[in-house]
Amino acid sequence: MALHLAISALAALAAPASGAADTLYSGGTILTINDRQPQVEAVVVRDGQIAFVGSRRAALDFSPAARQVDLQGRTLTPGFIDGHSHVSGTGLQALSANLLPAPDGEGNSIPDLQRIMRQFYTQTAGPRGYKVLIGFGYDDSQLAERRHPTREELDAITTEIPVILMHQSGHLGAYNSKALEVAGITAATPDPEGGVIRREPGSRVPNGVMEENAHNLTLAKLMPTLGLDEAMAMLEAGQALYMKHGYTTAQDGNTDAGTLAMLPLAGKTGKLKIDVVAYTNIDVALSNPAMQGPYYSHQYTDHFRIGGVKITLDGSPQGKTAWLTRPYYKVPEGQKPSYAGYPIFTNAQADDLINRAWEHGWQVLAHANGDAAIDQFIHAVTAAEKAHPGKKLMPVLVHGQTMRRDQVPQIARLGIFPSLFPMHTYYWGDWHRESVLGPERAENISPTRWVLDAGMKFTSHHDAPVVFPDSMRVLDATVNRTTRSGYVLGPDQRVTPMEALKSLTIWAAEQYAEQDSKGSIETGKRADLVVLSDNPLTIAPAELHSIKVLQTIKDGEVVYDAASATASQSASCADNPECSRRLADTGFGHHH
Repeated sequence: MALHLAISALAALAAPASGAADTLYSGGTILTINDRQPQVEAVVVRDGQIAFVGSRRAALDFSPAARQVDLQGRTLTPGFIDGHSHVSGTGLQALSANLLPAPDGEGNSIPDLQRIMRQFYTQTAGPRGYKVLIGFGYDDSQLAERRHPTREELDAITTEIPVILMHQSGHLGAYNSKALEVAGITAATPDPEGGVIRREPGSRVPNGVMEENAHNLTLAKLMPTLGLDEAMAMLEAGQALYMKHGYTTAQDGNTDAGTLAMLPLAGKTGKLKIDVVAYTNIDVALSNPAMQGPYYSHQYTDHFRIGGVKITLDGSPQGKTAWLTRPYYKVPEGQKPSYAGYPIFTNAQADDLINRAWEHGWQVLAHANGDAAIDQFIHAVTAAEKAHPGKKLMPVLVHGQTMRRDQVPQIARLGIFPSLFPMHTYYWGDWHRESVLGPERAENISPTRWVLDAGMKFTSHHDAPVVFPDSMRVLDATVNRTTRSGYVLGPDQRVTPMEALKSLTIWAAEQYAEQDSKGSIETGKRADLVVLSDNPLTIAPAELHSIKVLQTIKDGEVVYDAASATASQSASCADNPECSRRLADTGFGHHH
């Protein structure tokens, strides 16, 4: 109750006042993330920019008529910048059942998945006219059975329409018999390049589980076509989650052609409240005129710009499709003991695609989880830089989960910026130790300390919708590396709270080449700010995940307020238990 009263008072003080040109924030801890002026008493915002940073007395002299906001002992930081995710896909919950395991959902066993899908089928009337039933977020590593659901188990939900269960990683899916029939998948169907159709033991009959390109191609045949209004609603639902967690800049990684056309329209119609940077799927980019248009720019138009291209070189470590140089600790059922995952592209294909990106001058984001895929990326960037001397485009290594120590100086030499995924230590750390990588290799997943010791910076991301875009969970995992069971995975890779904060702010701004306008509270930069319930630098590190975002401020305007959001969401769900459940499923109304 005390916290609710505090944030209600803060909201009242921060409510827009007509005619007040400036806003003065003081009365709490202000972390500027500017090493030259790390903490100050006051900040003045004018016309969406930081106009003054310093003492409260000097701030009042600078702007005596400013509207004053008392932080009431809370903490003000720069707005958070998303190192890597898929904002347009984060509203997927609007179309799908929530199959995430605890603490984010109830998908903890195969009977749980069946129950959730049956309820969703009943409650979505057919469902919603799409003639396909979709669930998102199941995780075999967290299911009681420690395996994927089979075709027969999904047939027990319904055989009338296709059923698709999407793995939390996004790299695999489970399908019922009707889905396989509609997609034309039979025992005679060969595995596509860069993908695997899993089969029943001792036969060619598909068991319903699809990996990588097999999953992608099947999904493309079955996914309903969304109307513009539905796609916009999904985008807005995703954006709301980012704002709830303090993000003022979001990424749309691996953007497809339809989304690339929708995002500028979302900006023009005022639906984008925070900045969105798209990194177009490289195959789409090579034939899409938008990559040569005005949106491919370092400047935003209506909160949108295209930043470059995304290429996916391998799969998911938790799904055991990432491409390693050494075999998995426990290989998937039916695989040889030497199984080490597989690439999406041949080396020649990867070299060619990345070289073509260099020819266009596009910044490349490369999804590479396995160390073999990282080797492939290093080779391709080396070749591209040799072919285009002097053309430095700051490519980004996305995830880099199993980066070896010898690869760190190689990416440093090439100017590759690492966007790492320490949240894996919490969500899948135990699974990596016990099954995926084994105790030795698991210790050094997302090796943030190695990167810092090599003189580089990094960003720490959430990869939503793989997990919720929960900035404080990102911060906690980056600092503590504590698994679900309480084990500290790789204590030597831990970083300080300030280093973790920089990975969400100023270092993230540098990844986007936006450090001159974002990432710290400095005069002349955009007024992208977050009010937190506690100070990340002084709270007990183990409690970082408990900090709440009270307000998110974009260009000086409050775009998320915890008190008003809670009140409005509660009112809209009054006397409606199902609404309340769906609210919890999408992350509103509680903190993960």
